[in-house]
Amino acid sequence: MHRDFSLAPHYDIAIVGGGATGLGAAVDAASRGHSVVLIEQSDFAKGTSSRSTKLAHGGVRYLKQGNLSLVLEALQERERLYRNATRMVQPLAFVIPSYNALDQPFYGIGLKLYDLLAGKANQHPSRLLSRQSVIERVPTVSPKHLRGGVLYYDGQFDDAQLALALVRTAQEKGATLHNYVHCDTLLKHEGRVIGVQVTDTESGRTLEVRASCVINATGVFVDTLRQHDAPKAPPLLTISQGAHLVLPRKFLPGDTALMIPKTSDGRVLFAIPWHGVTLLGTTDTPVPTATLEPRARGEEIEFLLTHAAKHLAQAPSPTDVLSVFAGLRPLVTRGGGSRHTASLSRDHHIEVSESGLLTITGGKWTTYRKMAEDVVNTAERLGKLTPRLCRTQHLPLTDARSGAEPGTPDDIRWHVQNTQARTVEDILARRTRALFLDARASSTAAQTVATLMANELGWSSAHTQCQVTSYCALAKEYCL
Repeated sequence: MHRDFSLAPHYDIAIVGGGATGLGAAVDAASRGHSVVLIEQSDFAKGTSSRSTKLAHGGVRYLKQGNLSLVLEALQERERLYRNATRMVQPLAFVIPSYNALDQPFYGIGLKLYDLLAGKANQHPSRLLSRQSVIERVPTVSPKHLRGGVLYYDGQFDDAQLALALVRTAQEKGATLHNYVHCDTLLKHEGRVIGVQVTDTESGRTLEVRASCVINATGVFVDTLRQHDAPKAPPLLTISQGAHLVLPRKFLPGDTALMIPKTSDGRVLFAIPWHGVTLLGTTDTPVPTATLEPRARGEEIEFLLTHAAKHLAQAPSPTDVLSVFAGLRPLVTRGGGSRHTASLSRDHHIEVSESGLLTITGGKWTTYRKMAEDVVNTAERLGKLTPRLCRTQHLPLTDARSGAEPGTPDDIRWHVQNTQARTVEDILARRTRALFLDARASSTAAQTVATLMANELGWSSAHTQCQVTSYCALAKEYCL
């Protein structure tokens, strides 16, 4: 039942955290030729990195904030994603509807600036649309007072799938990656961090991992590890929650997304076609603490439904919701805190503590590669490693799809053998996305998935049933 859990006596770089940031750092460091180990306390991309709005984008709303450097960097990274993850990241058309005389020229000018910042990487220039053209592209848009709109393009992807592609790519470059391994504490010698003590949560086996540099890439949990290192360290983060609703395809039947640039909480609202459903999001709600399974609040669900009703011809109701999920954002405040999280920067931040713990946090999915490049450059200096050129700008990522139909026995077995799927949740939440696409329906597959995994992993009957029960209880939390 238990896997072979072994580690080398020493690594150049040890990474704690298996989300987009940590996985990106593992790919970068391993592709440079460094020895790398990564540990993740749960499944890869269990947290924030599988709960995004599924967009690879420059950040249209950051133009309004005047953060042109962040937009420019993100647009450059979006182009690299198109090139390096061709089968996993594709352009998606967006329409911004105009309901008064000023909307169309205002957003039209802003999106021309967006085009200009993208430069040669801009595959599809933005343009103005007539009222009829908006309705043709988004038949379910509310026609009341509609004057026209603006069409632009950004990128779309499957976040969990891209995270697994990073896992596969890092492994191919020689990195050692383990999920379901908990970081218990930091190892120190004469006040300097020299590694981590970890426990395999399946076997209970505890090991010490020594490394020239330890990277804290634990996302919304970075302050926990920072305070293990220095108990009086002020927090870096304010945590914000973004909720999403999944609706049937009938609410957005075409292949064009809808972007609403003005909502009451200061964020934009997206309605996006994704895997045959309509994804609606997101909110920006400050939360006091980080959890692995955040829950959308009642007021967030009401906010999304209310705003959708204003902009769609048919108003969705709670009974239409197929799944509801929430993700947490690590927003860098450097101890200052903020009640209005929508105004906080999505820039990333790198910190080196007095003991040599290297922390990276903030940022967003689109810029994961640049974040990884920056943190590995710092790790080389900090760990006194031989400096080597970053190779990820033109590094194709290894697709993490089995080649079989998703959710079939062959697909499930392949993921157990190749992407370290260890639980029914791993399969139904992050290998097939069934939990996110239709939570209630996904429960009906739990027994079949558990039986297949039991045959692969040698589970007992009791453990198999426990997996089914646990998954069904989780799926209920994603239903309204």
